[in-house]
Amino acid sequence: MNWFEALVLGIVQGLTEFLPISSSAHLRIVGSLAGWGDPGAAFTAVTQLGTETAVVLYFRKKIGSVLAAWFRSLVSAEWRRDADARLGWLVIVGSLPIVVLGLLFEEQIEHVFRDLRLISLSLIVFGVILGVADHIGRKRLDLDQLTVGHGITYGVAQAFALVPGVSRSGGTITAGRLLGYKREDATEYAFLLAVPAVFGSGVYQLTDIGSGPAPSWGATVFATIVAFAIGYSVIAWLMRFITTHSYLAFVIYRIVLGLFVLALVGLGVIAPS
Repeated sequence: MNWFEALVLGIVQGLTEFLPISSSAHLRIVGSLAGWGDPGAAFTAVTQLGTETAVVLYFRKKIGSVLAAWFRSLVSAEWRRDADARLGWLVIVGSLPIVVLGLLFEEQIEHVFRDLRLISLSLIVFGVILGVADHIGRKRLDLDQLTVGHGITYGVAQAFALVPGVSRSGGTITAGRLLGYKREDATEYAFLLAVPAVFGSGVYQLTDIGSGPAPSWGATVFATIVAFAIGYSVIAWLMRFITTHSYLAFVIYRIVLGLFVLALVGLGVIAPS
């Protein structure tokens, strides 16, 4: 991978990580359309460290409050009833499904799941589900009302994002809307829930980057920095956008992109794997 490819893919990662349109799918599709090939699951996971660092920076006050309350809850029964402490425990509970399934299906994640036909179908099908969920969501619950059952449901939805095209944020937001959470609260929890999963996956995949040629490290680090810078701006924009808009525009985009890629594969313009 050269520096220009790293720049483009870093921009793509930063623009798409937080929108419910699947950053891993876009990295895979852009790589194929540009003739660069699949950047790989390891590159995707490591560059997500940049965008997830943007999450930590943007939500630093909330994350700091949750961490402080969670640590206090370890030694004080009184703090275990605190809303932020409960949220900390529920982020841990919600992270378990993707950890277990990620390890069980590691081989498929790196190969089978990256087939462009599967990615395209995932974009379309889960885009439709997101649209339905956002339309029928009751918009009555906030994060203070999050339960263990809901946390696990969020976590299972996040685990579907192991298939590129589903979207980590899209999956968790869909679950939140179906459970009746307000659009802003469903989105915020989706971002918070992704922090341990993305950092864990990125650190785990660092050895795969390091085992390649030396330039892979430089290009990957560069792409990660680019993704961080752009990702922070996208978070700020999205949190404002969803206060007055639905997710319909993203649903339409997912369907159009999925159909477009399927057409290119069907016509033999790009190879599916």
